[in-house]
Amino acid sequence: MTQAVDAAIVGTGPNGLAAAVTLARAGLRVELHEAGESIGGGLRGERYFDSDVLHDVCSAVHPMAAASPFFREFDLTPRGVELLAPRIGYAHPLDDGRAGLAHPGLDATCESLGEDGARWRQLMEPLVEHSTGLVDFIMSGQRSLPSDPVAPLLLAARLLPRRLLSGFRGDVAPALLTGVAAHAVGKLPSLSADAVAMLLGHLAHATGWPLPRGGSERIARVMADDIRAHGGSIHTGSRISSLRELGHARAVLLDTTPAQLLTLADGRLPARYARQLRRFRYGPGAAKADFLVSEPVPWTNPDVGRAGTVHLGGSHTAIARQERLAVRGEATDEPFVLLVDPAATDPGRAHKGRRPVWAYAHVPNGDPRDPVALVRSRIERYAPGFGDTVIAARGVSARDYETYNPNYVGGDIGSGAMTLYQSLARPVPRLDPWRTPLPGVFLCSASTPPGPGVHGMCGHLAALSALRHRFGVREAPSLAPSMGPAASGARA
Repeated sequence: MTQAVDAAIVGTGPNGLAAAVTLARAGLRVELHEAGESIGGGLRGERYFDSDVLHDVCSAVHPMAAASPFFREFDLTPRGVELLAPRIGYAHPLDDGRAGLAHPGLDATCESLGEDGARWRQLMEPLVEHSTGLVDFIMSGQRSLPSDPVAPLLLAARLLPRRLLSGFRGDVAPALLTGVAAHAVGKLPSLSADAVAMLLGHLAHATGWPLPRGGSERIARVMADDIRAHGGSIHTGSRISSLRELGHARAVLLDTTPAQLLTLADGRLPARYARQLRRFRYGPGAAKADFLVSEPVPWTNPDVGRAGTVHLGGSHTAIARQERLAVRGEATDEPFVLLVDPAATDPGRAHKGRRPVWAYAHVPNGDPRDPVALVRSRIERYAPGFGDTVIAARGVSARDYETYNPNYVGGDIGSGAMTLYQSLARPVPRLDPWRTPLPGVFLCSASTPPGPGVHGMCGHLAALSALRHRFGVREAPSLAPSMGPAASGARA
């Protein structure tokens, strides 16, 4: 007979883990169910070609893990996770050998951009000065009053005129900024993409775009350790097909998309809510290529090799065109590509002349193409001879990414299109979007505010909603490493 628990969580991506941490810290009995054989979702790591070389399966660089309110309090450092700052946060090479470089220091970045440095400073410096307030406001899903009222006003002043690229005279700075905007994986230009550019762009000069030493799986591991330390249990290879299987739990939190919620609910959702979930839109797909290489990427511009993240897409107009085509479902041979050479920041990721290279291409949702040749061609445009360094490679199409993780519908790694509407009303327009109409059932995935990224806030906010509405607990538990089960709150 299944033992009664306070909360059952389906899915162990960063948001499922964050929800479990929060609930377990509140003194609740928590269990997690993971259909796969390993936890972590987008934080997983695999040794595809060499037992000594770890590849990040989905996420490799984590600006939000360094900045989000959840991880600031959870505090990865004393738990043994070291977030390594690359010498250059992100880089954007152009065809003629020039490159835009986002240095950790705003002064160095502005100096490298020459005549466009003043405009870059005008955009970024006020956000850097109000970074914590801006991050907290955005990460709340815009459902709480800002602790720093100036921060959202600064963001609005940059977005509402829809002139983010105005004032630049050259072509390097606009390409550098558009590469960041493309992290929205959607139409360019757009208000939602501009917001992403301002959020992630300024973080390169604030808390940074770090990589966890030893790989992303380290983050998942310490979150799981904290859950177990507070009495929680984690079950891998445990696929849940219906909410009826979790009837022993007082609350159920789903780290799933709306499509999976519809399936799990077995027709029990109210008709209007179910219709709203069916209207939820998914964005373009990501096609992933992993390479095992013999040496660092041979960039034409050596400075690009110092970057933690590299954006490959050419000019800002070329990137915008490619992203619009992906939204329209039109496949091309020149997609926007994001690349990470982890050993450039974390030398321990290289072993005996072998090192991983991680790369995504933005493609139409459900695109069936193997991305290896496509991505390799894009890299070689800016790093001639890259193909000669490749020892082994594997690709996962956008279509197949959904098989790996059902949350990635058609390869949409953001679990829902980041349009302006869906940025604010995901998955449906509700004051408490994490709470479903089914008693005790909550959605805690990136399909809820504040959306995609390894920040844990979707899970944390869903857990706080569950504590309020299901257990009558209104005080958020401490997430600090020093807190023990006895000090973290009584079970409701």
